[in-house]
Amino acid sequence: MPKLTEHLAKRLPQSKAGTDKHWDSEIRGLVLFVGKRSKTWYFQKDVGGKTQRILIGRYPMISAQIARQTAMGLALDMGRGAGKVAQIGAPRLEAAMEAYLVRPKLRSELHKQGMRQQFELHLKDWLRLPLDEITKQMVVERHRSLSDRPSAANHVLKYFRTVWNHARRTHDLPESPTMAIEWCDETPEGRIIENLREWRSTVDRLENPLHRVFYELSLFTGLRKTEVLTLRWDQVFEDRIHLPMTKNGRSFDLPILQVHHEILAPLKNLSRTWVFPSPKSASGRVHAPQRLKWSPHAHRRTFATVAMETGVLEDVVGRLLNHTPLSITGQRYVKPSLDALRPSMEVVCGELIRRVDLKA
Repeated sequence: MPKLTEHLAKRLPQSKAGTDKHWDSEIRGLVLFVGKRSKTWYFQKDVGGKTQRILIGRYPMISAQIARQTAMGLALDMGRGAGKVAQIGAPRLEAAMEAYLVRPKLRSELHKQGMRQQFELHLKDWLRLPLDEITKQMVVERHRSLSDRPSAANHVLKYFRTVWNHARRTHDLPESPTMAIEWCDETPEGRIIENLREWRSTVDRLENPLHRVFYELSLFTGLRKTEVLTLRWDQVFEDRIHLPMTKNGRSFDLPILQVHHEILAPLKNLSRTWVFPSPKSASGRVHAPQRLKWSPHAHRRTFATVAMETGVLEDVVGRLLNHTPLSITGQRYVKPSLDALRPSMEVVCGELIRRVDLKA
């Protein structure tokens, strides 16, 4: 291992693949990471059986002389015991993701599981990299490689940005490298069920009764697909459906009517736990109902559209859909009761019944 002088640091070639690490021969723990585009000084030492890596700075902004002086100071501090409180360098992406996901009341377990799956599928080769080794060029190239699926490309890298920004609270990190991304245009599908009598005929032809009930309940509640499929009988009450944790990180109570109980009636004796049981599934419930020409989310949009067309106020529609209000007043102060929302639910369901030509 050579002495990391200014001349050597300048002369070292950029890495063609991955990151090359060059350790100093005199100052134990001083290392220069050389990547494809950048060179970065670190000080690294094992403390209490764990490797602590402290970012010193980028070369040539931080010269070899300054890096050496800083490393000697850190080595001295750690020798005195101050290393226990020294600022640790950037965490690995996997650790940063887990630190983000263990925050209290962070959405649902399904959301956490989904983020882990997305990182494992699309960012697996980054998981063991320290965050400050993931460059702008890397995120731009990864986003471009996924651009045949614009929504997926945006969501994965925005998840990454969220994890990065959470890590910035406790680590000395620059702005997220996703700032270099030109995000894909995402045009919301916005499709609704235009002809509800056609929908009624299509749903009635489904062979599996669980699938029929799934689509009926989705339309008459406006609930999200996963909220319907993960519904348990102990969450269904006479006057409401109670969801203990939802996408926005809080519980939700939706007022329900006699029509909802009539929709659920065929499934009452199939399981004591799941509303939509499946003995073939490892989880014991249905995960993917038979696909129709209208997506589950089109049912949710249709519920909202019908509500607006019947004169239900937009804020009330948002409450029925469990959307987070935009205003501080709406978020923190206004908590409408089930009884206050029930008349609107009655209006929406009455109009849906009329449009599908069901008997009230």
